[in-house]
Amino acid sequence: MCQMSVLVRSDEEEKVVMESTVRLVVKNNGVELSTFFEEPVFVADVQVEEIDFLGGKVFLVPSS
Repeated sequence: MCQMSVLVRSDEEEKVVMESTVRLVVKNNGVELSTFFEEPVFVADVQVEEIDFLGGKVFLVPSS
């Protein structure tokens, strides 16, 4: 099973949005993140920049 940490990068800073993320759905204006036992979280105005499978991290950046 693969659980990822999701972080938002902005201006040389990284902020953790969710740990133990099991699902990420790309929407028109952001992404929806889910874990096993919590309600989904919607992060608006971001896009996926990088997925580090070995490090278990997904990096989001503000949408242009």
